[in-house]
Amino acid sequence: MSKLFDVLNQVVATQNVLYIRLHQFHFYVKGPHFFTLHEKWEEMYDEVTADMDEVAERIIQLKGEPVATLQESLDQSVIKENEADKNLSDREMVEATLEGLKAYRDLAIEAREAAEAEEDEVTVDIFVDLQSRIDLNIWFFEAWLA
Repeated sequence: MSKLFDVLNQVVATQNVLYIRLHQFHFYVKGPHFFTLHEKWEEMYDEVTADMDEVAERIIQLKGEPVATLQESLDQSVIKENEADKNLSDREMVEATLEGLKAYRDLAIEAREAAEAEEDEVTVDIFVDLQSRIDLNIWFFEAWLA
């Protein structure tokens, strides 16, 4: 279960950093795509909040302890914080979002595989659903960039 707790905590940490980055893009986006992107990032950070809560609660149900501080999140996240994100163009923000989503999806796959190894079908289901929604957002942003 230790491997599963490690990867689930990495997911929570990544979700926390992703939440902050999406807010940063939401706050600072400018240009002709402002309304569309501003709204999309708000939708996404609301979704990430709900997902983070679900994964953290699952860790607690399994008798583990989810990461709960910003420092833990920064240390364990596969997505890194970047203050310079606020100075990016709308296109660069979308590219950065896409890069983060792909890293997040890869981590979701790793979490699902760790849950499968533990024969924890509930956690597997959480991550099948999560990966599906991440893949959908990846597709949206790839289409936007095309």
